[in-house]
Amino acid sequence: MSPDPAARPHVFDATTATFEAEVLQKSLQTPVLVDFWAEWCGPCKALGPILEKLAAEYHGAFELAKVDTEAEPQIAQAFQIRSIPTVFLVKDGQIVDGFQGALPEGQVREFLTHHGVAPAEAAAEEAPLEQPAPPADPHADVMRLRKEIEAEPDKAELKLDLALALLQTGAAAEAGQLLDALPANLSTDDRAIRARARLGFATLLKDAPPPQVLEAAIAANPDDLKARHLLGVHHIVAGDAEAGFEQFLEMLRRNRDFEDALPKKALIDAFRVVEDEDMVGRYRRKMSSLLLV
Repeated sequence: MSPDPAARPHVFDATTATFEAEVLQKSLQTPVLVDFWAEWCGPCKALGPILEKLAAEYHGAFELAKVDTEAEPQIAQAFQIRSIPTVFLVKDGQIVDGFQGALPEGQVREFLTHHGVAPAEAAAEEAPLEQPAPPADPHADVMRLRKEIEAEPDKAELKLDLALALLQTGAAAEAGQLLDALPANLSTDDRAIRARARLGFATLLKDAPPPQVLEAAIAANPDDLKARHLLGVHHIVAGDAEAGFEQFLEMLRRNRDFEDALPKKALIDAFRVVEDEDMVGRYRRKMSSLLLV
């Protein structure tokens, strides 16, 4: 019988019914370590407590999914489990690495560190950063921010705000210069990451054909994935996020490996740009389902 879930923070039992939602979809936001084990397995009893201890210590930097191979043979079959314990790291809906056997705690820590998983602060869960509401009139916001920067030219936060407002107006070149000049502590800010993703889309359209030309190219050849990509970018930049998502999703259906997994990358970049959380969640689930095929 599994211990009280409250006593195992960031640890849960994965089942066939919940695997897609609790492992694959969750991994789009947070890395998930999947531990395949069984009650009769001696090494599993040595490794399990180490993994659960680290899950609690890392405060949500990763989630630990426990899969009992006796109770959930379908999942074990899907992952081609030959021996236990076997552990896989799942990120962005895909397996990125794994190991077999009961590694000591130090080696498990090294495995996590190698994949960029570091302990998070406990308080981070209780105080998520608030996202600012988008300005109602970005042009007016640009004018206001320019005046504020004149008064406080050394205040870098205002320059980030201005870059975001400029992107709303289509002034990608100036926004890019401001983002490049940000100090290190602001360059990794959530808003800066969002701005760079938005800037990346705008830059792709510099020499791109207009949407009508791309639509004609796709009508003539539905497998013209370059045209689909640029048309999706046009839609995202124009504010029609759903139409953009649909083009990227169709790319994924037709050839997920196109230009070094560009369809998946385009979707993930678009998820960073679009602020409609319900829509993003819906298309994350669609992407996850396609990646499982």
